[in-house]
Amino acid sequence: MAPRRPAGADAFPRNTVEPFVTRPAEDGPLYAALDLGTNSCRMLIARPTGSQFQVIDSFSKPVQLGQGLEASGRLSRSSMARTVHALQVCRRKLETHNVTRMRLVATEACRRARNSRDFLRMIRRETGLPVEIINAEEEARLAVISCAPLVSHRTDQLLVVDIGGGSTELVWIDLKEVEPTERPRAIMRLADGFRNPQPGGARVVDWISVPLGVATLRDQFDDVEEDEGRFALMSWHFEEMLSDFSPYSLTYKVEENFQVIGTSGTVTTVAASHLGLRRYDRTKVDGLTMTSVQIDRVIRDYLSLGPEGRRADPRIGRERHALIMSGAAILQTLMRVWPTTRLSVADRGLREGLLYAQMVKDGVLAPDGLNGVA
Repeated sequence: MAPRRPAGADAFPRNTVEPFVTRPAEDGPLYAALDLGTNSCRMLIARPTGSQFQVIDSFSKPVQLGQGLEASGRLSRSSMARTVHALQVCRRKLETHNVTRMRLVATEACRRARNSRDFLRMIRRETGLPVEIINAEEEARLAVISCAPLVSHRTDQLLVVDIGGGSTELVWIDLKEVEPTERPRAIMRLADGFRNPQPGGARVVDWISVPLGVATLRDQFDDVEEDEGRFALMSWHFEEMLSDFSPYSLTYKVEENFQVIGTSGTVTTVAASHLGLRRYDRTKVDGLTMTSVQIDRVIRDYLSLGPEGRRADPRIGRERHALIMSGAAILQTLMRVWPTTRLSVADRGLREGLLYAQMVKDGVLAPDGLNGVA
């Protein structure tokens, strides 16, 4: 199956900078994963423990790398300077923890920009970090495998949605031929690719990378002054872009055991708002199931607040308010166009997928230990 369109994903940041998280040193190798997206630079340092990993340190900072990219086709000097500064912090963390096993990737903004190769050389010169640009299919695969622990044993059809800063990835997976208890592990095995499914394994029905994320969709309708009108236009425009995704066809029959997993800061912010969290708590959000009624209620609340109200709302935060409605438009559209009333919330994504892939490849993490959701 050929890739659809250029894409990228960048999780919408929950905080300006993630709190410095460090844990006592233990035996065993440390791994790092860095996601340089359209909006933010995010990194995890972790140690494998059985079938999962323990986060030792983390970093996240909005750098707005893609600012002005839509108009100029190039990364601006100021955006590159902000990003290099954040990467210097990441380098110091890697040195502090003596991390030698790492994968540092750039996504949509660098895929689109005409000067991205020059930027990578600048990163190497200023930080020494080996950042690489990954393609849309690999990005989608990594987002999918990060969600493997959240896949229910009852799921026959799975849709994984990753709403990023520059694009949105959707992957539709048929699990009917997989033994129920094996379904999370079958998702993990998709790290090798979406093509040529094994007998009794997960089958990717289709995947698409829509070149609209929270930043790019907002930028396209930034000149529309009326708040609700802008939201409606963003939702309509995003739905138009789904026409090439084969499961979007109304003739496609969705089975009863259908699960949608949403991974992105948009999804986790809506979930935190639904829970009324004044301070974000990953343990309460990751794995939460929300109904479409609950999601719509949060989005209506956001609209009633208006731009200034959203800016002051502690559930959203000053760093998130400008992008939350474009992300909400994408989320609401997805819940409307497929016949499901439930969404599984995943506080995980590209970084976690990078860690899983590295650890499984090195044989230090056992995917057979994944239990999934009964």
